Amino acid sequence: MLSDIEIARNTVVRHISAVAADLGLTEDDFELYGKYKAKLSAVTTPRKAKLILVTAMTPTKQGDGKTTISIGLADGLRKIGKKSILALREPSLGPVFGMKGGATGGGYSQVVPMEDINLHFTGDFHAITSANNLLCALIDNHLQQGNTLGIDPRTITFKRCLDMNDRALRHVVIGMGGKSNGVVREDQFCITVASEVMAIFCLATTLEDLENRLGNITVANTYDKREVKARDLKAQGAMTVLLKGAFRPNLVQTLEGTPAIIHGGPFANIAHGCNSVQATDTAMRLADYVVTEAGFGSDLGAEKFLDIKCRKAGFSPACAVLVATIKAMKLHGDGDIRSGFANVKKHFDNLHKKFGLNVVVNLNRFANDTEEEIALFRALCAENGMTCSASTGFVNGGDGCVELAEKVVAEAEKASTLTYLYAASDSAKDKINAIARKCYGADGAVFSAAAAKKLAALAPEYAEYPICVAKTQYSFSDNPKLLNVPENFSINVRDIEVKSGSGFIVAYLGDIITMPGLPKVPNAEAIKLEHGETVGLF
Repeated sequence: MLSDIEIARNTVVRHISAVAADLGLTEDDFELYGKYKAKLSAVTTPRKAKLILVTAMTPTKQGDGKTTISIGLADGLRKIGKKSILALREPSLGPVFGMKGGATGGGYSQVVPMEDINLHFTGDFHAITSANNLLCALIDNHLQQGNTLGIDPRTITFKRCLDMNDRALRHVVIGMGGKSNGVVREDQFCITVASEVMAIFCLATTLEDLENRLGNITVANTYDKREVKARDLKAQGAMTVLLKGAFRPNLVQTLEGTPAIIHGGPFANIAHGCNSVQATDTAMRLADYVVTEAGFGSDLGAEKFLDIKCRKAGFSPACAVLVATIKAMKLHGDGDIRSGFANVKKHFDNLHKKFGLNVVVNLNRFANDTEEEIALFRALCAENGMTCSASTGFVNGGDGCVELAEKVVAEAEKASTLTYLYAASDSAKDKINAIARKCYGADGAVFSAAAAKKLAALAPEYAEYPICVAKTQYSFSDNPKLLNVPENFSINVRDIEVKSGSGFIVAYLGDIITMPGLPKVPNAEAIKLEHGETVGLF
């Protein structure tokens, strides 16, 4: 059996200019990055596409193929004569070299060039890292050069970042080695995909909006408790210059030649888990169907996609695809599919009853799934009034997702009205409780003394900010060991952080961290060059 990288290398794909031409783009509309990648210019035609959101049930630690299904669906839509585009996130190097892997799909449902996309791609993440760390350097230089703003170093909240899993950088001391090396203080690193610059990059609509948001970043407080913004350090102009090229969406393709716009990549368990507004907006102007995904389940990526991204950008999905697997149902049901199906139903209810979306529940079939298990899945969907399909995109590409594509088109034609979990005018505390009760099924939220104090002190200008919850992806609760559909529990909000550039408030639950670590046996150990070619990359 061929590996993903072998399948990708053995597939003949078109020059990216031909893919662009299929979308009606001319040479003036894109800039080539080699033969198979391009940066797109702004597209000004009206939005016309139906937006399809792909999400999933609560995942296993190995993942359940949500990206593979997204790619297969876009190819499947083309198989039935629909003009479709993918709009996905870029992979982070952290999971690529860690445990979870990349984000280019698998088998015969992949985006290519998969090696480039999973590694440095077009350099977007490096630009984001550089812009982020430029601001950090300006903060510490300001302290060194006299601190005319009166920044209290103990209150600096803006963190350095690195696109790598490196637990040793979670808590560090900087400025050591003498007066010329800066002011000694404690600091932290987060992974680039959890940084506020990444979030801003993915929510900004224009370069002007990007610069304004970067200037709005709160970096610290003064000794007399006034907020210090990035614009006070005159940082936003240079940061925008570093991000100018990266801000243009990336055009690539699937193995079957379906256009794919891949841009931005915030983590969904820490950040808001969606690709850039720029990419989704561009795709919606170029096709009839846009397939996008949000990280993890309806309680994380999908909730943030709907309550944050759609609210801010004016998107409204015509249909959601809820990806399920036999192995995940068995995990949540302690080996019993019928019991574990309760997790699927909770995610379905979130999407359909809470958010008002049309939904197709899709089984991502694995080789060891039996016909009896698949029949049981379909029967359980029928019992609960759910439209369902089963797909084999990993093995059969677009052909394996035709049933899903047909079901999605039918559901997308039905009327739907996106409903948010909370009103913008609700207090931050009420918004968090609304997410906890409506989306997680919790009794409510319990706030630490520190979190409660920060909520009470929120400035009026942050009153209408949406909430971005940072929590485990492995449970509806903040405890990864509480599987399936937990009952009689509360979520524990240990900290609150205002992201004034992103325009949302982060609520940190449980033990969630912003700089992951590597596993005992990281993927990096298997990756190397042999005869000039990369091996071990999935």
